[in-house]
Amino acid sequence: MKKLISTAIILSFILSVKAQITLPKVVHGKIKRIENFESKYITSRHVDIWMPEGYSKSKKYAVLYMHDGQMLFDPESSWNKQAWNVDDAASKLFQSNKLKEFIVVGIWNGGETRHSDYFPQEPFKYLSTSQKDTINAQLKRSHVPIKKTFNPQSNNYLKFVVEELKPYIDKTYSVYSNKENTFVMGSSMGGLISMYAICEYPKIFGGAACLSTHWTGTFTLDNNPMPDAFIEYLNKNLPNPKNHKIYFDCGDETLDKLYPEIQKEVDQLMVKKGYNENNWLTKFFPGENHSENAWSKRLNIPLIFLFKK
Repeated sequence: MKKLISTAIILSFILSVKAQITLPKVVHGKIKRIENFESKYITSRHVDIWMPEGYSKSKKYAVLYMHDGQMLFDPESSWNKQAWNVDDAASKLFQSNKLKEFIVVGIWNGGETRHSDYFPQEPFKYLSTSQKDTINAQLKRSHVPIKKTFNPQSNNYLKFVVEELKPYIDKTYSVYSNKENTFVMGSSMGGLISMYAICEYPKIFGGAACLSTHWTGTFTLDNNPMPDAFIEYLNKNLPNPKNHKIYFDCGDETLDKLYPEIQKEVDQLMVKKGYNENNWLTKFFPGENHSENAWSKRLNIPLIFLFKK
């Protein structure tokens, strides 16, 4: 692919940071919102905590941390009238009694800081100065809101999740705090930060689901050093397959058309690192695009993979 993805698709990607402020309506369970959760590491943001039907302090639940929290539950409260419908998918799966019950911690993205918050910081350091300049120029051409120079802030974002948000959740809700019951999930840039989270904090997260992982970092494959840097980082930092689970997927339409070939390289690395069908799953969905509707349709797959009893 020798040119940038169309401006319309990129603008749609960027607009995904916006959502209405109303509390989302859910089909099952209930949501409690922490408004403007304060952090010493990142900008304050809302956090929506979903609890399943019958949530009780008399038992403990696993925890799923999800990014882009304003897009998870209610299509009517999102900017594009699409959502993951997490409450519906999870509740239906709970009825089978084959999954651990869990709560969902939906972390809103930071709007203009979304790209820098979610962009894995250590792989970016692998780049030369000229390569960093290339990434900077590609992002500027794509209208990603950055200042003069693009500087990923994902280390601080993960510190917020691990050092500030998780302790609050562990203290406030009836949940297990160990890694065997702590998972992270996201799509696109949220897929990248989910991958990064389990690699940087393997003692915190026991599993990660990365849907439509935005392996390019920018919006072109042409002269783009980031995919190789991400794979080099994974080669050095993938967690132990004996006690971690990782899920990847992608489609091949709109932005997802950038991902399949890179995902194949990642899959080869997973095999090399000792991952197998017990702790790693990669799915390809021909004809599927880069949208909440697409992720909602297949959400049950990573949920079963992560939370199966």
